[in-house]
Amino acid sequence: MHRVLGMVVVALLALGAAACGGDDSSSQSTDNGGKELSGKIAVLLPDSKSSDRWENADRRFFGEAFKAAGLSDSDFMINNAQGDPATQRSQAEQAITEGAKVILLVNLDSGSGAAIISSSKSQGVTMIDYDRLTLNGDADYYVSGDATEAGRLQGKGLIDALDKAGKTKASIAELHGAPTDSFATDLHKGYDEVLKPKLDSGDYKLVAAQAVPNWDGQQALTIFEQMLQKTGNKIDGVVAANDTLANSVIAAQQARKLDLVPVTGLDATAQGVQHILAGEQAMTVYFSIKDQATKAANLAVQIARGEKPTGIETNVDNGAKQVPTIFLKPVTITKDNVADTVIADDFVAWKDVCVGKYKQYCPADAQ
Repeated sequence: MHRVLGMVVVALLALGAAACGGDDSSSQSTDNGGKELSGKIAVLLPDSKSSDRWENADRRFFGEAFKAAGLSDSDFMINNAQGDPATQRSQAEQAITEGAKVILLVNLDSGSGAAIISSSKSQGVTMIDYDRLTLNGDADYYVSGDATEAGRLQGKGLIDALDKAGKTKASIAELHGAPTDSFATDLHKGYDEVLKPKLDSGDYKLVAAQAVPNWDGQQALTIFEQMLQKTGNKIDGVVAANDTLANSVIAAQQARKLDLVPVTGLDATAQGVQHILAGEQAMTVYFSIKDQATKAANLAVQIARGEKPTGIETNVDNGAKQVPTIFLKPVTITKDNVADTVIADDFVAWKDVCVGKYKQYCPADAQ
C-alpha cells in the first residue's frame, strides 16, 4: 500500500512540475516542455568564404540550441549552400521533402532568397530570415543583429583610431560588403552616417570606395591593391565591412611593406581577434552569435510546436511588408575587452587565437 501511495505522490509531483514549467511563456529558453513538433526545422547557411562564423559558430550554436530544446538529430537539419543560390534552393526543396515546416534562411541575395521563400510558403512552410533580410520578400520573421548600429560603431571606431594616431586630416577608403546583401547595405548606411560630418567638413577625404562581391577575401585583396595603386599608397584609414575584408586590407599593405593604417571589421573572427591583439586592426564589431542563434532556434521551435512566438521586439520594412523582428545589439571589440566578450561567450577560443606569431600577444593565462 505504501508503495502504491508513493508512486501516486511521485506522479502528482511530476505533473505539477511539468505544469509549472509550461507557464513561463516569456522565457527565452528553448525548453518548451517537450510538445511535439508539427514538422522538422531546417537552417540554410550561405557559404564558408564570406566569414568563418557560419560553420564555426552559427552551425554549432544552432545545434546546441535545438538539443537544449529536446530535439533529436532527426528533428532538424543544417545545410550550407557554399555560395551557390541554385544549391540553396535545392536544399530548401529537399528539406521540405524531408518534412521541414520551418526554415531559417540566410539568403545569398534577395532575388534568390525571395524565390525560396515564395516556393516554401506555398507548401505551408513558415520562413524566418536569419541574419540577412530578404528585400521585397515574404518572410514571416527576421532575426538578426542591428546592422545599421553596427555600421555606426565601425565609423566611430575608425574615427577613434585615426584620432589616436594623430590623424585629424585623413584620406579614407571603404570596402563595402556584398552589393546583394541587405546587411551590407545597412552597415554602409551606418558608417556613412557617422563619417559624413568629417567628410563634409573636409577633415576626411573619401579617396576610394567599392563593394566586394560575395564578401570574398581574394576579390577584396585585388580591389584594395588597386586602391593603393590608384592613390599612390596614400590611404590613412579603411572601413572594412567585416574581418575577412579587413584581413585583405592588412595583407595588401604587408605585401607592399607599408605601415599599417587603422582598419575596422565585423564578426570578431579568430583571425580578426589576432589582428586586433597584434595592433594590425583597430577594432571589430561583435554580435553574440550564440544569443542570436539561440533566439532564432527558440522562435523556430515555438512555431513548430504551435506556440505563440515570444521575443518579437519590432518590425522591419523589407520593401514589401513589415516583418516581425528580433534584433540584437552590437558591441565594439578592441584588445581591451576581447577576453570579456568573444572569449567569455565561447565564440572564439584562445587556442584558436594564440598560435604562431600571434601567441606573443595573448595574455599569460590564456587557455
